[in-house]
Amino acid sequence: MSNKTLRIVPLGGLGEVGKNMTVFEYGDDILLVDTGIMFPENDMLGIDYIIPDFQYLLDKKERVKGIVITHGHEDHTGAIAHVMEEINAPIYATKLTRGLLEVKLKRAGLLDKAQMKTVNAGDAVQIGEFKVEFCHVAHSIPDCVALGITTPAGLIVHTGDYKLDHTPVDNWPTDFAKLAEFAGRGVLALLADSTNADKPGWTPSERVINPALDEVFSEAEGRILVVTFASLISRVQQVGEVAQKYGRKLAFVGYSMRENSKMARKLGYLDLPDDLIVPIEDALKMKNRDVVLMCTGSQGEPSSIMGRLAAGTNRQFDLEEDDTIVLSSHPIPGNEETVFRTINRLFERGANVIYEPIRSVHVSGHASQEEMKLMLNLIKPKYLVPIHGELRHLHQHGLLAQEVGIPAEDIAVVQNGQAIEFNKGKMKLAERVPGGYVFVDGSGVGDIGPAVMREREALARDGFVIVNLHLDRGNGQLAEDPEIITRGFIYQRDADEIISGAHSMIDKTLASANGNLKSDLENRLQSYFYNETQRRPMIFVVLNQD
Repeated sequence: MSNKTLRIVPLGGLGEVGKNMTVFEYGDDILLVDTGIMFPENDMLGIDYIIPDFQYLLDKKERVKGIVITHGHEDHTGAIAHVMEEINAPIYATKLTRGLLEVKLKRAGLLDKAQMKTVNAGDAVQIGEFKVEFCHVAHSIPDCVALGITTPAGLIVHTGDYKLDHTPVDNWPTDFAKLAEFAGRGVLALLADSTNADKPGWTPSERVINPALDEVFSEAEGRILVVTFASLISRVQQVGEVAQKYGRKLAFVGYSMRENSKMARKLGYLDLPDDLIVPIEDALKMKNRDVVLMCTGSQGEPSSIMGRLAAGTNRQFDLEEDDTIVLSSHPIPGNEETVFRTINRLFERGANVIYEPIRSVHVSGHASQEEMKLMLNLIKPKYLVPIHGELRHLHQHGLLAQEVGIPAEDIAVVQNGQAIEFNKGKMKLAERVPGGYVFVDGSGVGDIGPAVMREREALARDGFVIVNLHLDRGNGQLAEDPEIITRGFIYQRDADEIISGAHSMIDKTLASANGNLKSDLENRLQSYFYNETQRRPMIFVVLNQD
């Protein structure tokens, strides 16, 4: 065993669900595992999505020998274009995952630059100091892999996202033999998915969805809109099979759903006949009972198809009274309010919405407690680092590990940015590096920080007031009455008395002005409006001299 130190630095996915990214360092070589995004929380106003803060890598980019992607979901692939703009390293992915990555890179104009390398479950590749072996695991998308990462410091097993589904839709269950073979060599540390650490028992098989979909299709009289992630290829296959059974045509709505499905069909992961699939333009001209639409927006994102349908702002088509909407997804932790608000709006607009727990139209792709215990007993690691989950999930995973015999001191429950070092078979916590949020807002990446978010919250909460003053350049007095504009602050019908008081406050301030007139006016008006309304609008004073 080498005297050099192996460093593992989680930059995303620990303390949250999403934006998974982990750095492995040994000597001068760096291996990066996953490049995911996260959906914004309710108070992150205007934010499209969040990517990991990978500034830790920017002065080490030449040392990055490879990027390994465990599977094709957004929380593991969504930031690939942002990473590739800074770090041009080879990308290793299984066939379907590579296809989904290529869709993203092509859209960002980076595909020609990317060094894409296809790997298969069972393969082993040398990436600098790291020998990476790919082990198939079942999840809710085909072609998922766990990783056995052999380093001079020892063997690390990274599970990726997994469940121990014995009857997956693609008939390819988790490779228990390979996992056991890792254990036979001696595993220094296990980095294991924690998403369902608070769910007792076993996660149901993907196949339990088929009867529920069959029931929905047999009852629906109008259009059926199935809403899920664009990367959930297994679900698209299941919906396509039921649509064919009931004589309905299938149309994909939205760029990502259309392109991902096209790629999956091209690669053979979607086995659907050509005459089943029609363009959305043709589907909208057909009888409602003959159509199924696959849509995005399962997390209630305002800009998604489902978000726009719920708000009545979708351009291409609108909801109709006999539509049945099937939400085939779970709300991501922290996103429940947004999802349920969207469901309520869909009901309000006349749709019939089917969602779990009404019917079993979705099951989790993540292992529950008994599967996690089995994974621990199968791998038999010396150390455990729970990954992929909020802090409550990581803690619960640690407790499960103690139940199966791993000492508490050999479990590292850490959050993003906390470096972990392994040397001579021992684990210790090292320094903390930046591991926060980088907000993506339109074309801006990282230019929205905490100060801007606080301003957006203040504007959303109490609105703003603009005071436009025209002063006489000679005597400094008002050349005309002040113009006061309010938005999101006070209802116009109630405004006259308060605005009149603001005019008096402006006159008094001008009469006693001594120093910074703009600052004095903003402070006094802030106090005045709070005393009158118990609200704190943002106040902007504009001074013009004529």
